[in-house]
Amino acid sequence: MAMRIVGRERRKLRIRKKISGTPSRPRLTVFRSAKHIYAQVIDDTTGRTLAHASTLSKDLEGTLEGITKTEAAKRVGQLIAKVCLAKNIDKVVFDRNGYLYHGRVSALADAAREAGLKF
Repeated sequence: MAMRIVGRERRKLRIRKKISGTPSRPRLTVFRSAKHIYAQVIDDTTGRTLAHASTLSKDLEGTLEGITKTEAAKRVGQLIAKVCLAKNIDKVVFDRNGYLYHGRVSALADAAREAGLKF
């Protein structure tokens, strides 16, 4: 396994020791691949995903062509906030999943904050 993946997994475990999602404040976690970005809101007490959004979501289909990956991450952040607010989830705990809080991860988080999520 590549060293950067091992480093991210170690950071991920270190973060997950400190934070977990509860029914009142579920965990907003981010996964970043080479082409796409995914966001999930998880209640760790029951192990259920309460909301999800990604660059592959039907709501964003056709709107992401010709834009940068950072701009796409902003749109995913807005979409996850919209889905959460529709389900009466307004407070979350942000889990950057071992990634540095920079670039696409911070763009998604900032867009979710601006759209009404509190964390």
